[in-house]
Amino acid sequence: MIIDELAWRTGIKMSSERDGFAGEATVTIGSTPVTLTLYKSKQLMNVSGPSIAAACRKRGLRPDMLIVISDSTEHDPCKLKYRLGGSANGHNGLRSVIRALGSRGFHRLRVGVGRHPSMDLADYVMGKISEKERLFWSGEGVDMVLDAIESVAQRAMAQ
Repeated sequence: MIIDELAWRTGIKMSSERDGFAGEATVTIGSTPVTLTLYKSKQLMNVSGPSIAAACRKRGLRPDMLIVISDSTEHDPCKLKYRLGGSANGHNGLRSVIRALGSRGFHRLRVGVGRHPSMDLADYVMGKISEKERLFWSGEGVDMVLDAIESVAQRAMAQ
């Protein structure tokens, strides 16, 4: 959902590839011009690492040029946390990406989904998001994601 909203907002046209959907364009985020490649795997997040790694290799992208957006049950709904590198922290999708890239050195945007006290964790994270969260992540939440992308791009250009 977030990748689709990013594509719509930036005018990036997504095309179907073997293992995912991808699009690329030079866009201005905030006041920063960046070449932004969006990729959405056709695989479930838990096994998306190989398709993400293949998309990076195809485009000549190093792990430190990658921002992975994933859910986080450790953060409250409608919260976004940035982190560079580190472990998978128990997240099977991040573990898959780390294994496939052979590196932990990529950027992460962790989208808070919280936990449901009476639901199985797997059922909860695979279920539908609330209308409130859907509205947030198609509006203000994507603004936060764009701000984070701009910050990462500015740090990369400063190096």
